[in-house]
Parts: sequence; C-alpha cells; structure tokens
Amino acid sequence: MSNTDAIAAVTATLQSILFQGLKDGFSGLDVTTRPLDKARPDSETNNRVNLFLYQVARSAAWVNADMPRQVLPGEIGNPPLPLTLFYLVTAYGEANDATKPTGQRLLGAAMSILHDHIILGAEEIRLATQGPVPDADLDRQIERVRLTHHPISLDELSKLWTGFSSPYRLSAAYQASVVLIESRRPTRAGLPVLARGQGDSGITAQGDLSPPLPTLDAVTPPQNQPNARLGEEIVLSGVHLDGTSVSVRFDHPLLPAPILLPPAAGGTATRLTVTIPNQPANWPAGFYGVSVAVTRNGETFARTTNQLPLALAPGATIAVAGVAPGPVTLTATCAPEIRPGQRATLLLGSSEIAAAAHPAQTGTLTFTLDDAVAGTYRYRLRVDGVDSRIVDRSVTPPVFDETQKVVIP
Repeated sequence: MSNTDAIAAVTATLQSILFQGLKDGFSGLDVTTRPLDKARPDSETNNRVNLFLYQVARSAAWVNADMPRQVLPGEIGNPPLPLTLFYLVTAYGEANDATKPTGQRLLGAAMSILHDHIILGAEEIRLATQGPVPDADLDRQIERVRLTHHPISLDELSKLWTGFSSPYRLSAAYQASVVLIESRRPTRAGLPVLARGQGDSGITAQGDLSPPLPTLDAVTPPQNQPNARLGEEIVLSGVHLDGTSVSVRFDHPLLPAPILLPPAAGGTATRLTVTIPNQPANWPAGFYGVSVAVTRNGETFARTTNQLPLALAPGATIAVAGVAPGPVTLTATCAPEIRPGQRATLLLGSSEIAAAAHPAQTGTLTFTLDDAVAGTYRYRLRVDGVDSRIVDRSVTPPVFDETQKVVIP
C-alpha cells in the first residue's frame, strides 16, 4: 500500500540512486529535482543532474483492480489510484562544458545507473525516504515500481523546454510505474457463509433457462386494456409463483405502505389472478409497482419477485352547469378519489382543462370553461398521466365508449 506521499517517495528514491552512483566519479556533484527554468542558474557552474517530474498519468491497467492482499474474493473494495510518473533527466557539466563534454559523460553515467535499476527495491526506497518523506509507505507496496526509458521525440522535448522559456539541453525521459495510492474509503466485507442452502446442500441447478427464483413476466389488465379499474381482475404471469404463502404487493408513491392482497383461488406456479377492491378512498389512480411475495415449500421466509408497472385508471361522470356561449362549469364525480398531490385534468374533445384546486382528498373535481361552445364531446379524466377509458376493447374491432360523452347546451 502507499499513501499520498508516494509520488514524492519515488522522486526521492531516484534522486538518491543517482547521487550515490555518480558522486565518486564527478567532483562537486549535486542531484536536484527543480523545474526546468530553475534547474541551472547562471551563477552555478558545478556538475549537476536534474530530475524533473514533468507528467503524472493514471495507469489504465489498474483502474478497476483491488489493492493487492487487502480485498478477499467476494468482498467489495475500492480500487487504488494507480499512477505512472514521467521524469526528464538533464545533465549539466562543470563550467558549462567549456573545455570538455562533461555534461554528456554525466548524462551517460546517469542513464547507465537508471538502466541497472529496473525495479526500485524496498530497501532502497526505505533508505532514500527516511529524511524527506519518512511516512510514504512506498516500500510496503506489493506491486514493485518499475523504471523504464521513455522514448520522447525531439519535437515533444522542444515543446517542453519552450513551455519553461529555457534553452534546450540534452535530456533523457523515463517513466516509473506503477504507484498505487490507497483509497481512503472503507471496504465492505460480508460475514463468512455457514451453509450453502438447506442442509448445506449447495447451489440448486436446473436444466433450462427459466429463472430459479419467483419471477414476474407480465401483469395483464382485462379485455386487452392498457390499464385496470377498481373492481377488475388482473392476471399475473411468471414462474415459481406457488408456495405455502402467496400475496400480491401494490406499491404507489402516495401510499405510506404497500397494499397486500391474496390471489384468487386456483392459482398456479405460472399464473395468478387478483381483483383490485372497489375502494375509491384507499386506491389512488396512477401507476403502481406490482410484485409477488412467495414463501416456498420448505422455507420460512418470503421471496419477492421483480416489480412490474400497472396503471390504475380513474373513472368519472360529468355534470354540466351553464349554457354556451359563456362560462360553463363541469363537475366530475371521480373514482378513485383524487388526492392533494395528484395532477388532474379533463380532456374535452381535443382540449385539456386543469381542475380547480383540491387541497384535500376528494371524489369531486370542478372544471371551468370560460368560452364554451355548444356540442357533444367525448371526454377523458387524466390523473398523474393515466387516462380514464374511452375505448371499448371487449369487441372487435374496438369502438368508442358511448357513455364517455358530455353535452354542453
């Protein structure tokens, strides 16, 4: 593992390796880690090697990998931050190479030393970081840091030096990889498994592709309708829907708790039927999530299937007060009752009219037409995106429901 000091630890280790390897062959040598514009001030003329970290990139190979030896199979860990470090090594000879090419000798010696240190050893890291970064923990990292020569074009080198407004000097580029900085987020580890199935019998295998657990495939309203109404029976299709205890669960955003209903007698493992009670005050119109809770034979707990949507349609009868042309009030008697948080509109012909404010749960809505036009109109009540039925699909081909009309005199 490594902490956030790992980058500085790599730099300190490379600086120490270069200094220890070069100090006996070059007098007055120092190894610095300065930016390019500060690497060699004009007032200094001694032998110098500058190690400049010019880029830090994330290693793609380790992006989704867990930290070695910290996450066991089956546990959910947090990947470390994997980094590749790019360095530029520049040599400066004494007296600016006025009489002999000391800088080139120095660069050759530095490259030879780095060539012999393909892997940064744990002891090298520990000794080099005792002073500058004593708590880096890079020496304890399981994955070793590998150092390789990084080919870089003359054009890239020139751009790098130009960015620092410094004259170009002969340099060599290297990359150090990988540096793993440990995530600070905690991991999640489940308790060990005591038994695999009843009697430690292991997993259950089957010879087909059907789901091994209770699963819903479809929730079908009656008469090929796109929605259901209060008092109607719906059909639930799926697999493994039988057991010692079976209940159908209806979830709605406006209900404090789901409604549980027993299925009708005669259900099978693949088909259940359930009737929505005609209780306008308890069942708000709108979209429900339907699932089935099944306690299977030999089990003491209920398994819940996946959830499928079901639209519960509102119903309304309209009373008209007023005569066209002029303001007309339409009063709708609704079932289910409309709740304060629900959006209700009346689609009259091709026009949509918003309901008057309803701060409390109510079975009556009021709609106002300021400039009504006399005529006969088909209507739909729309509540939270679900329309009352206007099409009779019990016959073929379907026809409009003639009861869903209103006459404005």
